[in-house]
Amino acid sequence: MTAHTVDSILAETKKRMKTSIETLRREMATVRTGRANPSILDSIHVEYYGSEMPLTQLASVSVPESSTLVIQPFDKSSIKAIETAILKSELGLNPANDGNVIRLPIPALTEERRKELTKVVHRMGEEIKTAIRNVRRDANDDVKKLEKDKNAGVSEDAAKKTLDQIQKLTDDFIKEIDETVKHKDAEILKV
Repeated sequence: MTAHTVDSILAETKKRMKTSIETLRREMATVRTGRANPSILDSIHVEYYGSEMPLTQLASVSVPESSTLVIQPFDKSSIKAIETAILKSELGLNPANDGNVIRLPIPALTEERRKELTKVVHRMGEEIKTAIRNVRRDANDDVKKLEKDKNAGVSEDAAKKTLDQIQKLTDDFIKEIDETVKHKDAEILKV
């Protein structure tokens, strides 16, 4: 019983921390670098027949060259709505609509904009680190409750060992966050 309960706490902790890292990667993919990347459009939702739909469900996005995205709507009547959604977004991009497709030129980033984006990326990293630490706190609380519960049969040594394992998981995931942020930083700053 003991091993299962402690193991389940560790497994759940690792699963929740992994989910946080995946969230960070998804969020960072939407941060614009100097190159055209279809994932910057992932957060855009389009008003289509009275409901909000992700742009990716209404059109295909291709990258014909490194500084342009081409958005091909599945339904030509949605082209205006897609264009409006892009203009309303915080991406600061100017779509060009020719009636069939939308061309989205990705301007080179200014030095000032690059610095702003690195701050955004660092803030994202800090938010996910906080999430990881919250997962650690919850797991530590669960282990301490088990240790106090005389029926659970978790010894002080087993609890300490589990707390050490939770800390190691935390350290590993924090390191992974730092690496991810560093990589994205390099991508943004590369001219």
